Amino acid sequence: MYLNKVLLYGNLTRDPELRAIPSGQQVASFGIATNRTFKNKEGQQQDQTEFHNIVAFGRTAEVMGQYLKKGRPVYIEGRIQTRSWDKDGAKQYRTEIVVDSFQFGPQAGGSDGGARSGGNSAPAASAGTSRPASIAPETGGADDFGGTGDAIQYPDDEINPEDIPF
Repeated sequence: MYLNKVLLYGNLTRDPELRAIPSGQQVASFGIATNRTFKNKEGQQQDQTEFHNIVAFGRTAEVMGQYLKKGRPVYIEGRIQTRSWDKDGAKQYRTEIVVDSFQFGPQAGGSDGGARSGGNSAPAASAGTSRPASIAPETGGADDFGGTGDAIQYPDDEINPEDIPF
């Protein structure tokens, strides 16, 4: 069995470019950057940034083109694909991530991004929390639990460990 699966969480490096292919299907292409932090041999912390070319098709492309903007975080699940073509007698290559599903990351204002494409339920973390997002545009705003998509209100007070009955 073979596996070609990519999971990325990063920030857009440019606004999605939305266009239509001859069949009429929408295609969105953009880039995202991911960061990795590690310690080198001398024990100094190093940062490494990778840039990824992303391509989405169909309804996913339309939603991404409409809502994603440069700098916004996004979680992407997809597959790696390398295309090749001849340009001026030289073979050209481009490796891309083809999107299967995605989730918006948190917005700068602190609210959950929440919308996702596909049927996966990986969480889109909001600033300071780890609650999953609950709005799916394809279902008219229904959340994963059959509700109406209303956000759960959590109390602002801290929990005192002495108040826990066990």
